[in-house]
This record gives sequence, C-alpha cells and structure tokens, in this order.
Amino acid sequence: MQGLRFAFGPFVLDPDAGTLVRDDVPVAASHRGLKLLAALVGRPGEILGKAELMDAAWPGMAVEEGNLTVQIAQLRKLLGPAGEGGGEWISTVPRVGYRFLGAVERLGAKRNPLPLPNKPSIAVLPFDTFGNDPGEVAFADGLTEDLITDLSRNAGLFVIARNSAFAYKGRAMDVRAISEELGVRYLLTGSARRAAGRVRINAQLVEAASGDHLWSERFDRGLDDIFAVQDEVTARIVEALLGRLAVPPPRKRPKSVEAYDLCVRARRLMDDTPQAARETHLMLTRAVSLDPGYADAYRWLAMNRWMGWVHSGGPSEAARGDALELARKAVALDPDDAGCRWVLAYLLAYDRNFAEADTEFARAIELDPNEADAWAALSDITVLAGRIGEGLEHVRKAFRLNPFPASWYYLVLGQAQYAAGDYEAAVETLRRDETYRTSSRRFLAASLAQLGRLDAARAEAELFLVANPQFSTHHWAATEPFRDAATLAHFVDGFRKAGLPD
Repeated sequence: MQGLRFAFGPFVLDPDAGTLVRDDVPVAASHRGLKLLAALVGRPGEILGKAELMDAAWPGMAVEEGNLTVQIAQLRKLLGPAGEGGGEWISTVPRVGYRFLGAVERLGAKRNPLPLPNKPSIAVLPFDTFGNDPGEVAFADGLTEDLITDLSRNAGLFVIARNSAFAYKGRAMDVRAISEELGVRYLLTGSARRAAGRVRINAQLVEAASGDHLWSERFDRGLDDIFAVQDEVTARIVEALLGRLAVPPPRKRPKSVEAYDLCVRARRLMDDTPQAARETHLMLTRAVSLDPGYADAYRWLAMNRWMGWVHSGGPSEAARGDALELARKAVALDPDDAGCRWVLAYLLAYDRNFAEADTEFARAIELDPNEADAWAALSDITVLAGRIGEGLEHVRKAFRLNPFPASWYYLVLGQAQYAAGDYEAAVETLRRDETYRTSSRRFLAASLAQLGRLDAARAEAELFLVANPQFSTHHWAATEPFRDAATLAHFVDGFRKAGLPD
C-alpha cells in the first residue's frame, strides 16, 4: 500500500523509496524483488497467486514463470531464516503461489510535514475500545466517524476526513508525527465502551506540538443518550478552538440504536466485493425498516445500489433509478446533511440533470466545506464538463482534507491530469498501488498511448479488459456525464489509441 512502510523481524521495507534495511543497514535487493516483497508483506498470511505476484513485479509485461521463481529464491537468500527457529519468511504453496509467514507491523510513511491551514485544524483519531468484540469496535468507529462529520460542518474549522483519520487505527500514538503527516494542530483522542445499557466515553483534545491537553472529559450516560453526548462533545471542542461561537444545529439522529449499528457496519463494507455489497444491502435495508426516518441509511443504500450499477453488470437502468430515488429520499429526510446532498448531486449528474446537480453540489459544500468526498466527486463531474482547471483545484482540495484517501480519489486525479494533457503526471498517479488494479487502468492506458508508449498502453488495455470484458468506448461515452464535446473527444481518442474496443 502506498504511503506505508513495513517492519518484520529486523527488517524495514519502504516500497515508496524502494529500500530494504536490516537493523538500519541497507540490504542490496533488486527492484523486482522489492516489488514482490512489498506485495507479500502487504498481505501477510494470505496466499498470493503466481499471476498476481508477476503482475506486481512486472506490470504490463509478459514474462516466464521462472523469473518469479528466481526472484523468490533471491529474496529468501537475502532475508535468511525467520527467527531463532530457522523457519522461512516466504512459503511456497505448490501449484498456486506464495505466502509471507512473518508478523508484519505497518509503519507510517516518512512524509514531509504538511503546512497548517489558516484556521484551527483538527483530526479525530479512531476511539479505542476495551477488547476486540466486533460490535464494540464498530460502535467506537461509528462514534469517531460521527464526531468527524459533526466537527467538519463548522466552516471555522479545518477537519481531516475519516479515511485519513482511520489510517492510524491500531497504531502507537505519536501525536507530533501524526499532526505533521496530516497537517493539523490539534488531535482528538478517546475511548468508548458500552455495558449494561450505558455508554462510557473518554475524550481528550490535544495540542500536538506541545502535547498539552486543552480539554478532557468523561461521559457516563444511558445508551439512549449517545447522540446527545456526541453533540455535547462537538460543542465543547468548537468552544475550545473557536470560543463561544454559534455552531451548526445538531444533525438529525436515528431513533434506533440498532439501525445506527447496522449503518456503521455497512459503511465499513461499502464497495469491497460483490458478496460484501450484497451483505451491505441487507444491513441497510434492515436499518431502514427499523428506522424509516434515518436519512443516512438511505444515503448509503443509494450508494450501494449505485455501485451495483457501476460494477456488477446487472440491470443497470433499474439499479440506477433506484439509487437516485433513494438519494432523493435521504435529502428529503435531512436537508441539512451534506453527505446526502453530494450523493444526490453525483447521481443527478449521471442522470444528465446538470442544473439540479450543480445546485446540490453547491449546497453540500455550503453545509460542510470540509466534506472531502464531496470535493472529489465534484472534481469528477467538473472535469467532464470541460472545466479542467477548476476540477484539478477541487481534487487537490479533497486530497488536502484527506491525505490518505480511498482508491477512487486517484482515479479522479488521474482523469483530471489526463484531461489537462499532463500525461506523465497521470501515469504516475494511476500506477500508484492504491488504484492500479482498479477500473482506473483505462485512463492509464490512454495516458500511455498519448505519450506514444503504445506497447505499454495496449498491455494495460488488455489487463483492463480481463476484468472488464464487456467494456466498449461507445457505451462508456454514452453513460458518463460529459458536458463538453472536446473533452469527450480527447478521452475517446486516448482509448482508441490504446486499443480499447469501440
């Protein structure tokens, strides 16, 4: 995974820098070997197939399987035995692939500190739980996410998005390093526990540079008061950072804690696998039945239906229509929820209702200027409208609010860079581990083609078609929300040069 280093035994692997050190002494490993090692340690204990490993080390190239065998043998020699027992770090799974057996710790990447914004800036780190009960972990995660959402609605604050905050889940706390990586001055940390119908929450607001606690408090309430506690914590933090200023009115909360739990669990599975998508759909449908007025459940159900239309190859028009109807329902239930607004805006754009989509995007940003996903989605739609410079500004804003984003951010950025004619930058973006094996590969193929690297472009196009055998440029052009003929022609030209089917 881009942006991480991996520690195992006496070794530290930095995939970004292309280095492996043992007890701080560099190990002379080959470029291909380091690519293979990064793939293996990124998924310790899992069996990685030979084809997947060869794709990791020789992307877009046709090589003999013997090359993989040679590189694995060299890695084993470099790493030596695993521990005093003399076991091996990499095991062979006959006729299938290889598996990394050692314990791996993910370390933060060495990044240049991000500059502080010109307003109070904060990240809410994942709240701890007592034990590993999945229900309690989900509850604490939901509390963290809700506090991020509540704080980000205040225009006087700069608030880091959920995806980047959760990059630190389960990691040792180093407040100064985290604040530098995220470019914030303050961190909110805490813990949450449910027991016997009550909820106990500890929260601390820390000034990262000094380590001073600006505010801390313990809450011990009935479980039914959980949402009131969230509002209280939000108000206390805003007061500590901005003084006694008016805060946005509290969000509409669910009436059912069970529906809330289901929605939190469903969000964690969103856009994972087709099986997870079906499980997500069942959870969200149950949440809606338990609490028909729960806007957030409708919002995520809309996204679930939308992703089914995008990825499953199922009944596209029906799923797309359902998604739009669900998004409208979410906004009707809670007009002041920015998340519901931007999801509706995005689906409206794909429905070619551009005027209403623009209005909804504007309202979403007004309600929550820190909503990173809204800025990224807006960039996508803005680029396809031909306003490419504006689209680049939007996606850069999204990355600043969300320095460790979901993979689709890189697709949006690479698409914008391609549209701007910055093909080298697009190739660099779209070859990042976070997005490389996703549908963004079509834009990578087009970028390589425009650079005249036709063999590499066609290799990427072939790999894209393996995962997307029904793709056609004509269908893609007809379904994407283009508003600018020249921008559309530019993408079609790149796809055709790369060898993607008409």
